[in-house]
Amino acid sequence: MATFCSFHTIVPHDLNLGATELSKFSVVTGYICKGKMVQSLQRIDAGRKLLPGEIVQNATPPPWNLDLRCFAASRISVEQTEQSSTKTSQVDELKKLSTFLFSTEIGGRVKVFVGKTSAKYVVDIEVSSLQLSSDDRQLVLSGGLFRSDRDIKNMIIETPFIARSSSELALELEFEAKEAPCYFAFLLKAPSGANSSGLEIRSQRKSSFCVPIGFDQGYPAPLGLSFSADGSMNFAVYSRNAESLVMCLYDDNASGKPALELDLDPVVNRTGDIWHASTESAWTFVSYGYRCKGNKDTFHAERVLLDPYAKIIGSSIPNHHESGLLLKHLGRLLKEPAFDWSGDVFPNIALEKLVVYRLNVMQFTEDKSSSLPADVGGTFSGVTEKVQHLKDLGINAVLLEPICTFDEQKGPYFPCHFFSPTNLYGPSNGSVSAINSMKGMVKNLHANGIEVFLEVVFTHTAEGGALQGLDDLSYYHKNGIEDSEARNALNCNHPVVQQLILDSLQHWVTEFHIDGFCFINATCLLRGFHGEHLSRPPLVEAIAFDPVLSMAKIIADCWDPYDMIPKEMHFPHWKKWAEMNTKFCTDIRNFLRGEGALSSLATRLCGSGDTFSDGRGPAFSFNFIAKNFGLPLVDLVSFSNAELASEISWNCGEEGPTSKTAVLERRLKQIRNFVFILYISQGVPVLNMGDECGQSSGGSLSYGSRKHLDWNAMTTGFGIQTTKFISFLSSLRKRRSDLLQKRNFLKEENIEWHGNNQSPPGWEDPSCKFLAMTLKADEAEEQLNSEASEVKGHLYIAINGADKAETIVLPPPPEGMSWRRLVDTGLPYPGFFSVDGKPVGEQMMGLVAYEMKSRSCTLFEACNDGS
Repeated sequence: MATFCSFHTIVPHDLNLGATELSKFSVVTGYICKGKMVQSLQRIDAGRKLLPGEIVQNATPPPWNLDLRCFAASRISVEQTEQSSTKTSQVDELKKLSTFLFSTEIGGRVKVFVGKTSAKYVVDIEVSSLQLSSDDRQLVLSGGLFRSDRDIKNMIIETPFIARSSSELALELEFEAKEAPCYFAFLLKAPSGANSSGLEIRSQRKSSFCVPIGFDQGYPAPLGLSFSADGSMNFAVYSRNAESLVMCLYDDNASGKPALELDLDPVVNRTGDIWHASTESAWTFVSYGYRCKGNKDTFHAERVLLDPYAKIIGSSIPNHHESGLLLKHLGRLLKEPAFDWSGDVFPNIALEKLVVYRLNVMQFTEDKSSSLPADVGGTFSGVTEKVQHLKDLGINAVLLEPICTFDEQKGPYFPCHFFSPTNLYGPSNGSVSAINSMKGMVKNLHANGIEVFLEVVFTHTAEGGALQGLDDLSYYHKNGIEDSEARNALNCNHPVVQQLILDSLQHWVTEFHIDGFCFINATCLLRGFHGEHLSRPPLVEAIAFDPVLSMAKIIADCWDPYDMIPKEMHFPHWKKWAEMNTKFCTDIRNFLRGEGALSSLATRLCGSGDTFSDGRGPAFSFNFIAKNFGLPLVDLVSFSNAELASEISWNCGEEGPTSKTAVLERRLKQIRNFVFILYISQGVPVLNMGDECGQSSGGSLSYGSRKHLDWNAMTTGFGIQTTKFISFLSSLRKRRSDLLQKRNFLKEENIEWHGNNQSPPGWEDPSCKFLAMTLKADEAEEQLNSEASEVKGHLYIAINGADKAETIVLPPPPEGMSWRRLVDTGLPYPGFFSVDGKPVGEQMMGLVAYEMKSRSCTLFEACNDGS
């Protein structure tokens, strides 16, 4: 007789059973024949031989209540789809019956029906058309129940089938529902007779027959956790190279060990490269994760992994299998909370009309100076509470630093996940409250005419992120990328990773009503499978033409969070992608410290045609002076030591804090100059959190040196005048949108360049640091507006980057108009800007001469004489 060894011999880590579900099935009824079972909670001794019907005795009573019933009678045919009911004379009504069909290695078929009564699971097994010799007709089932290789419920069953006809055998098993979920795996045995040796019969794949008990095979789509109308849950996760996958279920969010581990069968629970299973709503587990097994070089079988598509994530806990070095994030077994979006409308602000404010959710309001309650400060709700500050600045779009779950030691630019906001930004650090708080923030900002953009990082993950260990060969670059192991570089243009990114973006748009995305480290989106540069990267193109994202703003930012520097590169755009304009930042910084060329300044003022004249326009240029990395605005004019050479900064005469009046005045002028040029240039101005009130990092480039926003600084003299100046410039852009908010480049006839005395600019003179231009209102628009008594005049803009004063001569204004000074950054507050403008008296021959101070900017507007 064949030996039935320890139970791991039928654990289906490498099974490929070829099971298929049936649309019709047969239920056998008849007399009951009690079988016997073998049971043990420990592994059965591999050398122990068991006779059919023999029981292995245990020291304690078995916890399983299992009846084995054998039938031989007529069949009752019942129609069924995936779930159906059937009755026998011995069994209550069966519910949620699943049917599986196997072919055996010697011919014939094995049908397995799994159903449930109110308190028990019923497994019916039918064997037909099996080719056996006359000596092997006494067929025996040998099998048992298991959950995973770490949690094997050894219930070794050996019991004979009952012949229903000359070619059909049947057997029924029952056990208590509380013992599910698990698998039932079995072999068929033909005991040795006098004239034949024992025969073990497996599936045509040479493996055990295996069916799930208490859960179903599930569906491969959608990925992640989904809920059916009846409350049942479907799990689906991609892993092409895993040999087996274990679903880990937890009944306590703080527990380091799962309450249940369930091996997913590679045939029953796998379709292509998707592993899947479905469970009943009655389960009481609260969170879940996965363990993947395979090649030891690429898989860590002991590490519990977060579902990449989890929509709700529990708080992180130490991953004990990694000696606590990595945090373990788990998906929550919850539906996404319902939210009342009634009345919410996407603002759909045109690109050229945007004025953007970049902020970090936590740092924006967590400081006590925000005067917000402790459970509101530093959260999405905190942003909502400060919406009036954004409106006062004239902001109509906020750009949030990455808000997905991230590595808390490295910061938000090292994500662990892509589908849910971090719990850190929710009240009491709760996952559901974070989701509701964020949605409430978006709805409130929309109601105030403010769009919400997210910075997203899809080029790498944190160490131990949601994708690491799941299928590194698919998700990550392993060849052709320098230091790829340390950088955890995602293979963005792999079809599976590309789909994950698209699904994430669509999720944020549909579920959170996000208006746009800024892609950090965007140059890495152009890499192929082996690190090669792609001229037409599939992901970038797919985002450009995705119908769900058609109204969303899509922005490329080539800043690298590892090197802390931007990488300039021609970015394919399909007339959809805008870009964070690093050239604007570099050239304006250079010119204001006295080193830049006039031509570079002119190019930036007019919308960076060297980058955006390729079918886009100036509205696709997102201009910035300072960002949330590197030096803040106030530090750009306060620090310039050798370590800061890459920042192109200038300390205005003394390094760091000073009390020298001349240095302080020079710094103040420079800050005004930066802000002025940012707002009067063609393109979208992007203001950084804290720059309106002089927030400093003390000259440090480290992202970690950034402090929480000090709201008290808003009430200082610098804070008051700078916020009012920014508000004035925002209003000016809106009022003179005909010249300052152009979607297309200015026509040649609408712009005229000047030197300081109406002579041509010194384009070829590297020592020349003065440039002026007249922006001429379009005559057709003037005629249209004149009918409404709203004639708009020209704008004259002058920038003096030299360390000496300049006397400028303004060109003649249009007939019936005179020049009014709106801005002179060299004047003291409050006179350096004026909403209504200050008249400038005429001098010789009808011309206006005006003296500009060193390192200053001026703006004049031609207005009606009677205004």
